[in-house]
Amino acid sequence: MQTEFAFELPRGYVDDSGVVHREGVMRLATARDELIPLRDDRVRENSAYLTVVLLGRVVVRIGSVVDVHAGIIEDLFASDLAFLQDMYRRINSEGHTRSGVACPSCGHGFEVDIAGGRLGES
Repeated sequence: MQTEFAFELPRGYVDDSGVVHREGVMRLATARDELIPLRDDRVRENSAYLTVVLLGRVVVRIGSVVDVHAGIIEDLFASDLAFLQDMYRRINSEGHTRSGVACPSCGHGFEVDIAGGRLGES
């Protein structure tokens, strides 16, 4: 069973030195991962913060950053946060990172891996 999934962020995390980190790994969430954030004061004050705390628990690495926590997730661009939220939902609910899409010109359907890769790759 696959428990870790590689990804490539659309924009990337920019660290304090200005280095952009795009490739990373997310692991499957456990029940504990979903329960512990509910006791977090930041989540109690603002339920929208649940996503930040939860992703801080399941994102294993972003680039060379291995100490991923809520503070790192907070500093992501909104598009990267949305990407990780969608990926979390897919791997924990559906069990995969592939999604069906259709060509807007011809309507031909095919699957792409939404976990990342370079533009034009699937």
